[in-house]
Amino acid sequence: MDRFKTTPEVLAGVSSVLAGVVTCYVGLKVYKKQQLKKKALRKREESRKALQDVRRSVATDDQPTAAKRREILSLTLPQLSQQLRDGQLSAVQVLQAFQEKATVENEKLNCLTEPVPDALATAQDLDAGGGKSGLLHGVPVSIKDNADIKGMATTMGVTKNLDTPVDEDAVIVQVLKKQGAVPFVKTNIPQTLVSIACSNPVFGETVNPFDPTRTPGGSSGGEAALIRSGGSVLGVGTDIGGSVRIPAHFCGVYGFKPTAYRISPKGFQSGSPGQQGVVSSPGLMARDVASLALGMKALLVPDMFQLDPLVVPIPFRQEMYEDKKPMRIGYFTSLHFFPPTPSMGRAVILAKEALEKAGHTLVAFDVPDDMYASIELSQRLITADNGQTFYTKWLKGEIVDDTLKSQISLMTMPLYLRKIVGVLLKPIWPRISRTMSYRLLGSIYELWQRLKEREEYIQKFLAQWREQELDALLCPSFGMPACKPEHTGRLVVATCYTMLFNLLNFPAGVVPVTMVTEEDDRLLNDWRGYGNDLVDQLLRKSTKGAVGLPVAVQCVALPWQEERCLRLMKEVETLCGL
Repeated sequence: MDRFKTTPEVLAGVSSVLAGVVTCYVGLKVYKKQQLKKKALRKREESRKALQDVRRSVATDDQPTAAKRREILSLTLPQLSQQLRDGQLSAVQVLQAFQEKATVENEKLNCLTEPVPDALATAQDLDAGGGKSGLLHGVPVSIKDNADIKGMATTMGVTKNLDTPVDEDAVIVQVLKKQGAVPFVKTNIPQTLVSIACSNPVFGETVNPFDPTRTPGGSSGGEAALIRSGGSVLGVGTDIGGSVRIPAHFCGVYGFKPTAYRISPKGFQSGSPGQQGVVSSPGLMARDVASLALGMKALLVPDMFQLDPLVVPIPFRQEMYEDKKPMRIGYFTSLHFFPPTPSMGRAVILAKEALEKAGHTLVAFDVPDDMYASIELSQRLITADNGQTFYTKWLKGEIVDDTLKSQISLMTMPLYLRKIVGVLLKPIWPRISRTMSYRLLGSIYELWQRLKEREEYIQKFLAQWREQELDALLCPSFGMPACKPEHTGRLVVATCYTMLFNLLNFPAGVVPVTMVTEEDDRLLNDWRGYGNDLVDQLLRKSTKGAVGLPVAVQCVALPWQEERCLRLMKEVETLCGL
């Protein structure tokens, strides 16, 4: 038995071995992280070089050319497409104007990920072909990073996707090309799309065109920043909790989310594939409502319906969009459990009064059980997998972006810890307590029950809509103006204003109508929100000093009535749009 006795020498040897194993493990982790950083940095440098090459290739000192480009950039989408079809402008001429503008603005905003390599060849083929029948003939279109473009990687802001170019265009990209459009750049996103910031370790952070210390929003933040800066006339994004509408509001542009499967999602990557409780949809962004309407009209064609048979084959109904009958419009300025900051409610009243003066009827609408809809339905359904998809599909072995860390920590917090925190906070901050302690879905049965409750809630919402005989709805676009990126992970609950209509699967769009005023900023000093809890305090801190930032209102219609929603947006734009 003596041979099994522990001696100081044996203990020292074991300690040395353990220390060696730990050192190797830590060293390997550090090495892998360094390799990931190097890979991301290489991709970022390649992207910058490609964008700089495009910028150099279109740069000009010729004054008439420069003047013509400024004229092109000032046109609305309907004006631009008409001049292209009439032959007053060439596709190459227009493409180069937008390539120059987009790459110049990117130096300030970091809103682009990559140029589309074959954009110039596409434009040249259009000019050489002679046929100009497409509604978007020769129009350059920007595309969000998560949309597939053949030969390019759909990165999602993670390194594992950088070396995997896709084999086929997304259906929307295919239809745009059939309509003569020229996809010319891809735009930046937050890592995995699940954020209202716009930052990832591969391409870096996009900043707000109005204030570089604030975020342009997410997840279609690169699109919104580019369109606001004049670098694109029409952009394609996606929206699962406001990912088109929030960036549009933050950047002062127009964003529209249709009913799911009115346009095809095929070929778009999702941060939460398989999640069905809170419905995602591709959407459009532009500088005015007429451009959104033309974009929808160009997409709702037989090509779309043939390429994706799951899309409901309803062409764009121009007569509904152009209807002149006065509308009966519901409105609300606040959700009970999440009062917005002063400028947001003021914007709704501004639009309400303008619509009433124009002959429309506005009636107060009380959203049924808004806290239940946001916490018990939306949050529970969108986090039904306890965040596992983000780790297994996207973030495992990746560098996690700083703006995501607090959000991911909350999503993946064990239930017992959530319960403890919820109980401790309930006496002082009941809203945060309820947000923290809602029960995660633990079985397929519980998921089915929650989906059943979602359907019941939709019917309850519809019953109130019908009882008030509404044509459309007007409400805040978000809980506040553009916030600071470092606050986004803790303010994600402010998406309740947009996510509600993903939960319901109603079409919705945002229209900028005013800017934050000195008076709005002063009123923040006494604003207490739901009860001046930690969320309210952070909301006030992040909003303070936002004078001059854009503020949008949200317009909503019933499912499959996109044209009516766009009509209300057009009315608001005409009466009080920025």
